[in-house]
Amino acid sequence: MTIALSLVTVLYLLVNVSYLSVMTPKELISSNAVAVTWGNKVLGSWGWIMSVAASLSAFGSLNGSLFSGGRLSFATAREGLFPEILSMVHVHRLSPTPSLIFTTFISLIVLLSGDFETIVNYSSFLGWFFHAITVSGVIYLRIKKPELPRPYKVFILLPVLVIIAAIYLVLAPILDNPQIEYLYVALALFSGIILYIPFIHYKVCPGLLTKLTVFLQLFLEVAPAEKNM
Repeated sequence: MTIALSLVTVLYLLVNVSYLSVMTPKELISSNAVAVTWGNKVLGSWGWIMSVAASLSAFGSLNGSLFSGGRLSFATAREGLFPEILSMVHVHRLSPTPSLIFTTFISLIVLLSGDFETIVNYSSFLGWFFHAITVSGVIYLRIKKPELPRPYKVFILLPVLVIIAAIYLVLAPILDNPQIEYLYVALALFSGIILYIPFIHYKVCPGLLTKLTVFLQLFLEVAPAEKNM
């Protein structure tokens, strides 16, 4: 695994070096797809190969994101933080069908904006915000729980650098180009507290939600999963 990650890192750096060697800064900034522009300049009539390669890469990334996103919803529901139906799996295929459908539905809602650049900016904003929080947990546990077993331990400076980079990537787009939409995204993020307090903290469960869970369980042919799945 380490060798594979090192190889990918080296290839990634070499690709970026090739971009900088072939293209001018103006071309890099104005290009809508740097890899395609690079392919047209270097490969000539074979430049279409880069478009195909970029499409395959995007498809592979989408496939992995779909499964990882569905798994996150599944695990979150299994811990009692999402509706119970999302913690169930298909009785025959053993796939987390409800959580996959939920992830797809949320993704379609995000796509309604129709502006790819906007989606990337706001997704990056939220992504790095959560990266900063997650990596902060490493430092917190290192200080507060030094006795915990750590099969894999990183040098403490590494998470510190990641947190600094994450904070920069969260604040930089806001300071560079302040937009009211960032406030909307932040409000949508923290609006989860409104749902958390009654439904998670105080365990309020409306009868309608129970009936809906039973209906979806029968309709999707899913059942509660074991903890070790």
